[in-house]
Amino acid sequence: MVFALGIGGVVGALARYLIARALPVTTGAFPWSTFLINVTGSLALGFLVVLLLERFPRDRFVRLFMGTGIIGAYTTFSTLEVDTALLFRAHHVFVGVLYVVASLAAGLVAVWFGTYVAKVSFGHRWSRGETK
Repeated sequence: MVFALGIGGVVGALARYLIARALPVTTGAFPWSTFLINVTGSLALGFLVVLLLERFPRDRFVRLFMGTGIIGAYTTFSTLEVDTALLFRAHHVFVGVLYVVASLAAGLVAVWFGTYVAKVSFGHRWSRGETK
C-alpha cells in the first residue's frame, strides 16, 4: 500500500513540475500554472471520488495510488498560498484577491463537474442518487 502511495506521489509531483515549467509565472502576474494544476486536479478528484466510491468502494490500492498519491501530489494548496502572499508583498493585491477567489470558485465548479461527468458516465441518476 505504501508503495502505491509513493509511486502515485512521484507521478503527481512530476506532472505538477512539468506544468509549472511549461507555464512559468512572472512577478505580479496571475499564477496560471498553479491555477491550472489545482482546477484540473479538482476536476480529476471529483471524477475519481465517484469512480472509487460507487464503482470500486473496497479498492484501497487504487484510492491510495490515484487519490492520495497522484492527485494529492499534483494539486498544491500551499503553492496557492505562497503565490498569493508574493502577489500581496509585491503590492498586486487585486491580482492576489482575484487569484484566490478564482481558484476557489473554479475548483468548486471543477469538483462538481467531475462528479457530474462521472455519474452521467456510469449511468447514475444525479437528482435521486440511484443507479440504473
